[in-house]
Amino acid sequence: MKEMLFILLILWGIPSTFFRSKFRKRVYQTEDWKINIKPLFTREIKGLLFTLYPEDTTYIKLRNQYRLYLLVYLILFLSYTLVS
Repeated sequence: MKEMLFILLILWGIPSTFFRSKFRKRVYQTEDWKINIKPLFTREIKGLLFTLYPEDTTYIKLRNQYRLYLLVYLILFLSYTLVS
C-alpha cells in the first residue's frame, strides 16, 4: 500500500511545475519564464490564500484549480506518511 501511495505521490507531483508556473505568471502579471526560478514567495502565498485580483476571473479560476491540486497533493502526502 505504501509503495502505491508513493507512486501516486510521484505521478501527482509531475504537473506541479506547470500549475505553479501558470499561477506565478498570473500573480506577478508577467509572461517572463524567469519568474519560475525567482524565489518570490510572499505575493504568491497571498495570491493563493486571498484574492489579489477580484475582477480577474482567469486568476480566480487558476487559483482555485491550484488550490485543489495542492489539497490533493497534501492528502496524498499525509496518507503516505501515516500508512505504516
